[in-house]
Amino acid sequence: MSNIRVGMGYDVHRIVEGRELWLGGIKIPFSLPSSSGEDGLTSYGLLGHSDADVLIHAICDAILGAANLRDIGYHFPDTSAETEGMDSKIILKKSIELITANGYRLGNIDATICAEKPKMNPHIPAMQQCMAQVIGCDPDMISIKATTTEKLGFTGRQEGISAYAVALIERV
Repeated sequence: MSNIRVGMGYDVHRIVEGRELWLGGIKIPFSLPSSSGEDGLTSYGLLGHSDADVLIHAICDAILGAANLRDIGYHFPDTSAETEGMDSKIILKKSIELITANGYRLGNIDATICAEKPKMNPHIPAMQQCMAQVIGCDPDMISIKATTTEKLGFTGRQEGISAYAVALIERV
């Protein structure tokens, strides 16, 4: 049995009016012109059963997948009243607890956020710090990058935001 394992995760959520945008455990201001045609800007965020933090969800799927523990939908179903509106930092903490209980520890995380707006780069250090605090690791163990899709597809049309993640774990 190998002592080092790798898992991959992906998540996507639709951008909607009137929700807060949570990514990497932090709230990011995100406003666009109102869809009703009114003057001014309206707050936008991601639609989901929990807080819809696509970055944390992709990371949790990578972590759980590396340990062959299925995915976050299995452990935190979107049909459960208990998970409705849940802070994704709780999902991250519990995912780390699950792999720890199964004899693994986190090596590192590499993740990419795909979004046209808002700009992610100014928020990346705060995301790393927040998730490192939840996990109990050095922020240097969490690499976060951001990209656009050059205005192509649902991301380019600002209909949604997605995230990809890879996690390395090792048996202790």
